[in-house]
Amino acid sequence: MIDIFNNILTNVLTALYQPFWFAILLSVFFMFFWLYSHEDTDDNNAAENSGSKDRIHQRGYKQAAKYWIIYFKTSSTFRRTFLFVFYISMILFRTLLNRNMWMNPLSKVLGGWWIYEESNGEITLTTECFENVMLMVPFTVLLMWAVRSNVRTKLLKDMKLSTVLWQSVKITFLFSFTIEFLQLFLRLGTWQLSDIFYNTLGGFIGGLIYWICYRVKHRENETQPHGK
Repeated sequence: MIDIFNNILTNVLTALYQPFWFAILLSVFFMFFWLYSHEDTDDNNAAENSGSKDRIHQRGYKQAAKYWIIYFKTSSTFRRTFLFVFYISMILFRTLLNRNMWMNPLSKVLGGWWIYEESNGEITLTTECFENVMLMVPFTVLLMWAVRSNVRTKLLKDMKLSTVLWQSVKITFLFSFTIEFLQLFLRLGTWQLSDIFYNTLGGFIGGLIYWICYRVKHRENETQPHGK
């Protein structure tokens, strides 16, 4: 049990440490495109309310950087999207960008279902199944958190448990399948059904955690006395 915990902890910390600054830079640059795509929309209220209405249309990297910082300080949607993109960048680094080429990506299609696997006649410990579940729990929580703050998003029409879980499972499955397909197409890693299954399970758990947190917070807000 201790070996399993140590293995999981080591792999998780390594997965967080290696791509951290890469994910930060990629997220910062992506959010510039996000700002550009949201220009002249209702999201400009954040910049206008901060007194920068006359400056947001000026050109230059300095003004762009100021505009970015203003949005980060004033827009909760911007911050939530930034955190979601940051986590996606870390996932892509782990699953695609930092992988070795494989001669046969289909060599382990049915492998990786439990914590022990046989390699060259030896039984070795692997915690990949747990890590695949843990990988998608924050992904789903951050996704639901981000889209919930965006009034234009129709992903969550209501906050029923069935709706949240269905959207969580569906999106996580499609995201995991896309990654596995790219691994197969680019020969980066192996295509495994177990990865899709455990990723989807992690999405289900993440959706459940988000719904519970939402209901608890919503109930607390309802029970708090209104101010005079």
